[in-house]
Amino acid sequence: MPTLQILPQPTPLRGTISVPGDKSISHRAIMFGAIANGVSHIRKWLPAGDTLATLNAFRQLGVQIEVVEHSPQDWELTIHGRGLHGLLPPEKPLNFVNAGTGIRLAAGLLAGQAFPVTLDGSEQLRKRPMNRIAEPLRHMGAQIAAENGRAPLHITPTPLQGISYTMSVASAQVKSALLLAGLYATGSTRIYQPGPARDHTERMLMAMGVEIEQDGDWVVLHRIPDHLEPLDLTVPGDPSSAAFPLVAALLVPHSDILIENVGLNDTRTGIFDLLRQMGGDFEFLNERVTGGEPAGDVRVRGSELNAAEASGTLVVRAIDEFPVWAVATSQANGLSMVREAAELRVKEVDRISMLAAELRRMGVQMAELPDGFTVTGPTRLQGAAVDSHDDHRLGMSLAVAGLIANSPTLIHDAGCVADSFPGFVETMQSLGAQMGWVGTSH
Repeated sequence: MPTLQILPQPTPLRGTISVPGDKSISHRAIMFGAIANGVSHIRKWLPAGDTLATLNAFRQLGVQIEVVEHSPQDWELTIHGRGLHGLLPPEKPLNFVNAGTGIRLAAGLLAGQAFPVTLDGSEQLRKRPMNRIAEPLRHMGAQIAAENGRAPLHITPTPLQGISYTMSVASAQVKSALLLAGLYATGSTRIYQPGPARDHTERMLMAMGVEIEQDGDWVVLHRIPDHLEPLDLTVPGDPSSAAFPLVAALLVPHSDILIENVGLNDTRTGIFDLLRQMGGDFEFLNERVTGGEPAGDVRVRGSELNAAEASGTLVVRAIDEFPVWAVATSQANGLSMVREAAELRVKEVDRISMLAAELRRMGVQMAELPDGFTVTGPTRLQGAAVDSHDDHRLGMSLAVAGLIANSPTLIHDAGCVADSFPGFVETMQSLGAQMGWVGTSH
């Protein structure tokens, strides 16, 4: 597997970049375009490992998808929708590889189809919990067989009924799976969310003509339309991907960068709130709306940071960014802490234990908590040989840490960064970052 080498950063990071399209929106664009009536046009689509798995799965379901490759991180798609009831039975199990979002949302959509289907993935994906979506879907009448609550998922066709469901924790994947199943159910589907879960599904479905009501903390799917209007969408840059160059620029002294076209949906901007609370110097420019999603440019300058704490709804809004936030807190003054983030233990890997183990190799003073971690800073980091454990966000976080270490850092098994950020290394190099692939071609 490819190894990434990072050298101590001798000069400020400077320049203007864009980051790949939002992964959450890119997954949904494939699925929703597939069941639309007519042709959807998707620009700035993210061609990463996870989203390509979803694209290939829906091609197996009979969906014609044409691709124009503008760059390794920017594809334009034309999706020929087959309508709500036009998907075709696949000839073999659908392989979602490492895509947790892909398999969980597809389970909701496919629970209402007229054919049996099996959803599977990599050994890594087979370790991730699926009962969180399987159980509420069964309440709707879905027949889903899971193996010890994990993939593969075997779905048998059956009529669905709308339900009222209270989520124990705010989860966009659970909410989205139920809303997609609700498109095929009789009666209304009502979902209570105890916090600000991502709302990309609601925004996109409403843009397609679906009637969805936000009633306090309830999301309600009412009348089911006969058909969905096709999408015409430019995918904003993924704020989770933007977090890596953003934190790097905050930590490398005297840096000044501009990240263009970043999604600013307030269910996703917890990392910006946390870093601003710590004293991070950045601002939003040219704010706008694209396809119902807010976006803008982010200017970032090198900053001295102070410690912060995260819990509650802020955790939900920053859950994917805590690995790189841990790197930021290693350079902040004082003790930083995150609690109520046990979700991190059931991501691609146990991100709390793996992150702590690898960052400690570099000198970070990090302690595990059952539902989070603490970091004491500031600490001068040492270069080390570390491992991504095939987790894209862990790999990129270690790369950011390597820029502020006092000697070279080697990250083994780093090819996984392309799961969400194809072109990550080249993008960072364009800002002057001293990193590159070694030992093998990538």
